[in-house]
Amino acid sequence: MNDTVHTRIRSTFDASNQGTIHFGQVIGQLIEAGVESYHVDYRSGRTTYYLPDGSTADFSFGRPAHGIADTFDIAAIRAAIVGAQQGRVMYPEFKQLSQQAGCAAYTVWIAGRHVVYLGRKGETHVERFPD
Repeated sequence: MNDTVHTRIRSTFDASNQGTIHFGQVIGQLIEAGVESYHVDYRSGRTTYYLPDGSTADFSFGRPAHGIADTFDIAAIRAAIVGAQQGRVMYPEFKQLSQQAGCAAYTVWIAGRHVVYLGRKGETHVERFPD
């Protein structure tokens, strides 16, 4: 991964975590940078971005102060997702809402156009990108 791509991914990560760009903008910028997927682990406070050539970029963020709910509430996760897709819920709020709904991690499959959300007991929810 060259410095330009790494810088582009980092600036997207920072803007998302600051709540200054919405989910659609995040995906657009990551596509332009060549990212095919990324994984967010709330428990470790890490986001890892994957490129087709096998290179990765890994960044840390603050772990949840309030913890992650034990119950995986798909309806609450879906409500947070819809808000993010519509640009009403920015990432700082999305993190809080999804953690309160029991989401411990998720993987965004940009090339596959879906996200897999993971609960603390191995539960999963697959959400397709809107058309």
